[in-house]
Amino acid sequence: MAGRPHRVARPLLAVSLLLVAAVLAGCTVARPAETTRLRVLQMNLCNSGMAKGCYTGRAVTRAAEVIRTETPDIVTLNEICFGDVDVLEQVMTQVHAGRVVAAFQPARNGRTGDPYRCVNGQQYGVGVLAHIPSPYRGHTVHHGFYPAQDPADPEQRAWLCLAATGVYYACTTHLAYTSAKLALAQCAHLLGVAIPQLQARSGYQPTVVSGDLNLRHGGSPDVRSCVPADYRHRHDGGVQQFMVTADSTVESVGSIGMNRTTDHAAFLVTLATRRQQDPQV
Repeated sequence: MAGRPHRVARPLLAVSLLLVAAVLAGCTVARPAETTRLRVLQMNLCNSGMAKGCYTGRAVTRAAEVIRTETPDIVTLNEICFGDVDVLEQVMTQVHAGRVVAAFQPARNGRTGDPYRCVNGQQYGVGVLAHIPSPYRGHTVHHGFYPAQDPADPEQRAWLCLAATGVYYACTTHLAYTSAKLALAQCAHLLGVAIPQLQARSGYQPTVVSGDLNLRHGGSPDVRSCVPADYRHRHDGGVQQFMVTADSTVESVGSIGMNRTTDHAAFLVTLATRRQQDPQV
């Protein structure tokens, strides 16, 4: 009859509402990117015992003091012995709640193929310490040797990256000192080949690169020649360089005195990095 309102049968309406609820329950909702602040501390400790002009035997003790005071999230270490990593990892664990992990990569002796050694017999190389924010999802370590090396220098240079799953890559290296052109070639390999291959193989994450590159901003050659256009770059006024992918913002930089325990001041960079959180289901 005309004029009577159309009424939906209640059983049909109930079924429809249940179907809608089921569909919504299965939807994946993207969560906004999370901003994480990181303090990255770069130190060259000159602790092999071979470089008499800068070796004091006190650099690790001073490094521990700096870590306690500055509470960095990432520490990149150059010219260290294997045992130094354990000492400084313990300090990082004391100043941070949550997971702290460490990685070490020795240089290679080009004459023997064995790891290069400190005077005390321990392996000599570079290291990374990392405080990984919760939730800890694991980490992996990646490393390699540069194809370009100085045949007259038995120490063959290496790179090291610690990947905190779902958070960041933290990388360091100590490049050749005998030739700036060789150091530039090694820098270009790290930033143009090794790290892009790592990101392609293991998945992209914000990436930090910090170390003694034996190259200078404004030098000849200029370190900027090997810095990708989409990286942010800072330096300590000398040979210590810091680079980070453009999804991070550099908030501050500064040098910290090492009280003449080594020939390089510590270099501290504070940044804000953005990472996409896991989707809500």
